[in-house]
Amino acid sequence: MRPTAVPLVVTILLSAILRVRGKCARDATYDGLVNDLRRVAARSSTHGACGTRLSNGAPALGCDRDLRVHPRSGQSTATTSLADRPTGVTDTDMIATHERPSGPGAGGHAVAVDLIAVLVAVTKGEPRVMTLDSGRALPSGPFELGHRSLQSGLRDWVEQQTHHPLGYVEQLYTFADRDRTAGDDAGRVISISYLGLTREDSARAPGGGDGWRSWYDYFPWEDRRSGVPPVLETVVEPALQAFAEAAEDAETRRERRQRAWLSFGFAGNPWNEELTLQRYELLYEAGLVPEARRSGEPVDGPLCPGAPMVADHRRILATGIARLRAKIKYRPVVFELMPPTFTLLQLQRCVEALGGRTVHKQNFRRLVEQQDLVEETGGTAAETLGRPAKLFRFRQAVELERAIAGTKLPLARS
Repeated sequence: MRPTAVPLVVTILLSAILRVRGKCARDATYDGLVNDLRRVAARSSTHGACGTRLSNGAPALGCDRDLRVHPRSGQSTATTSLADRPTGVTDTDMIATHERPSGPGAGGHAVAVDLIAVLVAVTKGEPRVMTLDSGRALPSGPFELGHRSLQSGLRDWVEQQTHHPLGYVEQLYTFADRDRTAGDDAGRVISISYLGLTREDSARAPGGGDGWRSWYDYFPWEDRRSGVPPVLETVVEPALQAFAEAAEDAETRRERRQRAWLSFGFAGNPWNEELTLQRYELLYEAGLVPEARRSGEPVDGPLCPGAPMVADHRRILATGIARLRAKIKYRPVVFELMPPTFTLLQLQRCVEALGGRTVHKQNFRRLVEQQDLVEETGGTAAETLGRPAKLFRFRQAVELERAIAGTKLPLARS
């Protein structure tokens, strides 16, 4: 690598590190790595591309350096450089697997990168998510040097574990909190999550207790299609009230009450279906979900119903639900979940399943027609004992114009 190329590479990698550091600001080892990078950038013009070493003794960027992949991958530690890295692996990918510096508080552990998929389908009016380990985990696997890119690595793992090909995929969020996994002996794991939309194929379903499950099995309080879930009044509201009253000062008590009111629609506040993650995190903070009690600290009081998941996979699932509920209001991604032809009632049921609320039938149909999202196929389907319903398909012109506004949720007010 030419010396003049170093500042640009350092800038790219420094940007990647800073994004990671934003999620783990308390980790002093990352601060040290960032400072090292800054020093390399400042000295690169006089010291050249190689010959500069970081404070932990590792070669500076642009020289050969050790890269460590995920401990579950079974691959041995590889030595590589920016010049001979695999095709398609970006600077961000390279820095994601950089070994953590040694020293006080570092522990000598490596940073591993995990790829996690929130794979969603809607079947018979139910939003379903692909799971493994008898419903306790989301499909995931380590990012390896052999993967062409992060997304190709995700597709490889999902198809290998679930036998289900991925269609629409978008990056969701990066999770890197220090306490997101039990213990720190295995090192730090950074999970890059993706949201995938598909249609359920029972012929491809994995065996051994793995497969599709309703996401309301994990968040029963999120389904308001049949009215307010009883669990909110019998368990959640009194438990959060007790959580607020247990605060040590008046300001914290007021803040906790306000969060509960706004997140769950208590005290006359409206329900916002997009606050799925905020609701789960409040329940976690209050010790009302099993995942909050894995730290070993005794927590009294009831638990909210809902199936737990390993590590923070339920938090990742909540993030995916919130993203999808927001996205269907401005992008036509809902059609990724629909069969090639469908009735307007099937489309409405799909939107209601995702949003967890009913929609006004006539308003919904009027909105779909006004946006020219669908066109008639000329066929019909017998949905009920009444007259056959017209079949529609997603307009091809809209498929070529994904930037247009999508289906909104004209929610019926109760």
